[in-house]
Amino acid sequence: MPEFDPLAFHAEAVRTPSHENVGEMRALLVDTLRDHGVDPVVDESGNVRATRGRGSPHVVLNTHVDTVPPHVPFERDGDVVRGRGACDAKGPLAALVAAFLAAEPESGSVTLAVTPDEETESTGAAVLDLDADAYVVGEPTDLAACTSARGRFQFDVELSGVGSHAADPESGVNAVAGVEQTLAALRSFDAERGPSEHPELGPPTLTPTRVRGGDAANRIPDECTITVDRRTVPPETQEGFFEGVATHFREAVSESVGIDVVPVERDTPFLGAFETREDAPVVDALVDAGAGAPRPFGAATEASYFAADAPTVVFGPGVLADDEGPVAHAQREYVRQSDIERAAEILTDGLASMV
Repeated sequence: MPEFDPLAFHAEAVRTPSHENVGEMRALLVDTLRDHGVDPVVDESGNVRATRGRGSPHVVLNTHVDTVPPHVPFERDGDVVRGRGACDAKGPLAALVAAFLAAEPESGSVTLAVTPDEETESTGAAVLDLDADAYVVGEPTDLAACTSARGRFQFDVELSGVGSHAADPESGVNAVAGVEQTLAALRSFDAERGPSEHPELGPPTLTPTRVRGGDAANRIPDECTITVDRRTVPPETQEGFFEGVATHFREAVSESVGIDVVPVERDTPFLGAFETREDAPVVDALVDAGAGAPRPFGAATEASYFAADAPTVVFGPGVLADDEGPVAHAQREYVRQSDIERAAEILTDGLASMV
């Protein structure tokens, strides 16, 4: 049986587009596991799952095979590999597969669970029910053991009025004019109703990102929509947030203007904020194996789905951004091969101490 080469697998993975359809990339992963003596299962949601050992503790290694568009071709310059998915998250995937294949559980078990659509709806992660004692989620953390992350909600504020001729504005109700009160309410929401600043993640944010309204320059508009991005911190939940923000906006906007808070349509829960105790065994195991000190992760992640069930750490090679600017999701996305190898070593040693 051939020895698994994480760098060769990573190079082939980055060469394999997975921004529109993950079928080819998933096939590469499945074939690789089979070539190394593992028979994975692909479930109805497109997750690839395989388990070694049995019993507890049960550690799950998770990441995703999809990437954001557009595809960026593979390039290598010495230690640096560039291309779409190089660090988000095919570098972490290569390290997780290496650790999984190297695992020889003595009393516990380890599951590799790779999802198909983390960058969009997370329909794969939403149905995973693995009864785990710990999760390690592969993302570009610069080899640090990340124990918390903000969540992300998105919603529209729909304002409604009464259309009329602009020559007689008092005869109508201007929905666009309601934007002023809505934005003021948006700025005051967290001070009055939001969660306290998190000791690691800082304060939540509430940011308007798009405004659409009006259909003619000489007509009082009867509709206007503001799209808002919410970056949340523990202990805020999506149910509590949407209930609170709807009440806050309604109290702030003139009664003559209709207002509805409409969460973006999706079939899965939003990615919420999460936090794991820094003294959790999975954190200690990775740090003792060489991972960087616990810190927050800078983006929303499917780890939020798992952290409700068991201690969860986000870990992997690569960075979200460097001194020059964005890396993950950027045209210049890259990862260092030496970091992939080091991540695989840390994961392998950490797993050995847990299972």
